[in-house]
Amino acid sequence: MNMNQILNQAKNMQKKMEKTQEEVGKMIFTSKKDLVEVQVNGNKEIVNINIDKTIEKDDIEMLEDMLLIALNDALNQAAAEMEKKLGKFSPNIPGLF
Repeated sequence: MNMNQILNQAKNMQKKMEKTQEEVGKMIFTSKKDLVEVQVNGNKEIVNINIDKTIEKDDIEMLEDMLLIALNDALNQAAAEMEKKLGKFSPNIPGLF
């Protein structure tokens, strides 16, 4: 294999990786924990938070804990999807993404 072929393969792989990142970036990941539902996109941006309307002011501390858990869960889902999709590009480099 000559250098031009190697460079072309690298460019093609880069294009596929960018396309995959864009696809995952458009995906929405949802986590629901008790009275809280959180949605994030594949770019790890929070896009929506829904809080059950029946919550009382006394439950604010519990709500904060649920938000923290739900947000981290949704973000972990997005990170796992990115790792899964991009892992095929770097099977010999674990944890690259």
